[in-house]
Amino acid sequence: MAGRVKEFNEFRTRMNQRILEADNRAIKRFFGVDTLTYEPGALDVRTKEMLGLVASMVLRCDDCVSYHVQRCKEEGVTDAELYDVFSVALVVGGSIVIPHLRRAVAFLDEWNQKP
Repeated sequence: MAGRVKEFNEFRTRMNQRILEADNRAIKRFFGVDTLTYEPGALDVRTKEMLGLVASMVLRCDDCVSYHVQRCKEEGVTDAELYDVFSVALVVGGSIVIPHLRRAVAFLDEWNQKP
């Protein structure tokens, strides 16, 4: 797996484990709600991940953007569909989203290089 993608996944896994080890009920419940939100419901997982990506770009959370780009790819979202998602984020969020778009595309490029 490419450098940034591998580093992101390793850090995310390590820190999530560390955070959950603190055994804080509120944090555990929030993590649980996050997990439940992305399960299939009236909307499929693929659609929910694309929505999460738009929200993450508009809120300018690069970690969240990377996570949702990765999850979108795992759910079979094509690069062309991702660029449509990116365009929605730009329209909603404005030009302040452009730096996050650059990092999203860089992450996508690395993801696509994985073996």
